[in-house]
Amino acid sequence: MCAITGIGCQLVAGTTYYMDSKTGDDANPGTEMARPIKSLDRVNQLKLGSGDKLLFKAGSRYTGQLKPIGRGDKDLPILIGMYGEGAKPRFDGEGGFEATVHIYNMEYVTVENLEVTNTGKTAEPRRCGVKVQIEDFGTAYGITLRKLHIHDVNGSLNKKKGGGSAVFWQNGGEKIKSRFDGLLIEDCRLERCQRNGICNSGYWQRDTWFPNLNVVVRRCVLDEIPGDGIVPVACDGALIEHNIMRNCPRMLEDGEAAAGIWPWSSDNTIIQFNEVSDHKAPWDAQGFDSDWNCRNTIIQYNYSHDNEGGFVLICNAGDTKLPYNIGNHGTIVRYNISVNDGLRATGKHKGFSPTFHISGPCMDNKIYNNIIIVPKKPEEAIDRSIIKMDNWGGPWPQKTLFANNIFQVEDEADFEFGKDKETAFRNNVFQGKYKNLPEDPKAILADPLFGKMLRGGDKGFEVLKAFMLKPGSPCIGSAMPVPDNGSRDFFGNPVPEDGPECIGAQESRQ
Repeated sequence: MCAITGIGCQLVAGTTYYMDSKTGDDANPGTEMARPIKSLDRVNQLKLGSGDKLLFKAGSRYTGQLKPIGRGDKDLPILIGMYGEGAKPRFDGEGGFEATVHIYNMEYVTVENLEVTNTGKTAEPRRCGVKVQIEDFGTAYGITLRKLHIHDVNGSLNKKKGGGSAVFWQNGGEKIKSRFDGLLIEDCRLERCQRNGICNSGYWQRDTWFPNLNVVVRRCVLDEIPGDGIVPVACDGALIEHNIMRNCPRMLEDGEAAAGIWPWSSDNTIIQFNEVSDHKAPWDAQGFDSDWNCRNTIIQYNYSHDNEGGFVLICNAGDTKLPYNIGNHGTIVRYNISVNDGLRATGKHKGFSPTFHISGPCMDNKIYNNIIIVPKKPEEAIDRSIIKMDNWGGPWPQKTLFANNIFQVEDEADFEFGKDKETAFRNNVFQGKYKNLPEDPKAILADPLFGKMLRGGDKGFEVLKAFMLKPGSPCIGSAMPVPDNGSRDFFGNPVPEDGPECIGAQESRQ
């Protein structure tokens, strides 16, 4: 809205609507705190506009679906949140709706400080807590989900049947191509949601490519999520940072595949400063992944530990090509720390859980300045491969560089390359006993001299200071220069523009 004054046009805030399930009345206009609206049916009839606020009283509780209507403005977005002091207002879908909160064909809207559940009598495919959807809309700008507590959503555990999610966002349409530009999901807590945490669908085929832009997921905690954690699909430039995924329960059927944080059919994804642990999916179950039809994925400054499937998967199917699949090119994995990953001891894939799994025609991978700690495996049948390359659907991986990494193992470990092409190892540290040790002209076979050794189960980035190098470490000054290296190490120290001087995740100046 605009108020005309003597000096021009000035934006004016919109209307505030108040909701209270206990003291409200649907006959009230809801524009006064003392006279709130009562039901979701009444609220869903409101047409919200620029600067409007839809506020639910702290501690109130609603059964059904919240599906607001309207569009905000860049300078005056719609706000959906809470008022008063106390617990977040709670919304229980009770399985009666695919989504408890459904944001449909809206833009410039912020949804914050709500508690959301969606538990039905039986699990159902595509059930979710919050769904953000645009259809035949064009570009939707400025959508934020913030400080939401989403828990106990019983979607299907089967991915092919539709799965289920805490948050699912979807863009599509046959008449008007639609996408998100500026979707922010931050500071949310997701608990006991089946199957997945934060996922989406969009125009993923390369012949209809219309990627979402400026997607950011940050500072979210995913607890007891059995399937995929955070998966941006059909995005260009997504940023996934400072999230925690942990305590994944062993719930998926034996044929199911899932992993922690990974892009699918996306370009220029940055995944950084995340901690993923305890993944137990029957297949995959890595902390991180650069997957099918992705280009220029960067996985950096992350902490992966105690994931049964391993640390990183890089993969692409060779039997699917254009117009669907452009391939997996240019994955960078740098300045990460992996501790005790690769522990699969159950199911039909028991015995397969390499630290790195690189599968199919993945091109131009760079894996450098990481720390890989492999303690003694608790069972003899558990995989002891550090790297496993194979040929999903056709050609093998090609042009993969491993440089300046520290590999430290307590058991004997193995490397399996198959028919890979142009894999190179440069200036890595290998401490422990290995089979098929790759040729590395400047390999160091000595103790890297960490401050302390961690063997698994340690949570939080603070404990990783244990991996700072002691004075006299053979890693100091022994690195291969790698340009375009991100300009900082795991601990925030600057890295020279022409490449690191030290092996491992710390650019030590000692």
